[in-house]
Amino acid sequence: MNGSLHSSPNVVDIKLKRGPAGLGFNIVGGVDQQYVVNDSGIYVSKIKEDGAAALDGRLQEGDKILAINGVKLEERTHKAAVELFRTAGEDVELRILKKFPHHMNGPIGSQPEHESPAFSLGILAAIAGAAAIFAFFYMRHHKKHF
Repeated sequence: MNGSLHSSPNVVDIKLKRGPAGLGFNIVGGVDQQYVVNDSGIYVSKIKEDGAAALDGRLQEGDKILAINGVKLEERTHKAAVELFRTAGEDVELRILKKFPHHMNGPIGSQPEHESPAFSLGILAAIAGAAAIFAFFYMRHHKKHF
């Protein structure tokens, strides 16, 4: 494989042992089904709970899979990539380009990863509710003085 790719801190090699449910993740992408604009790479779309990838913990949704068992995935159709995964054997080595660097400085890297958009919407709904109650009492109070 290309040694220059491995020199990047965002490129990692992950070894997984195929379990009863396979490797435990789904993929998207390929030259015929681009997942990212102008990028025909293969990406992890879903990590299956209790699968080999989830138990290992290093592979994440959004990671780009560069190679499987030393075979590069660039310029392959989705079907060809799926076939490589199916025939990869029990012990599988993946070369991954991580979605985000492991160690980031500044405000982007300091945000907690466990907060979901639903959590943020819940906070906004609570603030909007409090504002509505405040407005109700404010308007009611001012009506009595006219």
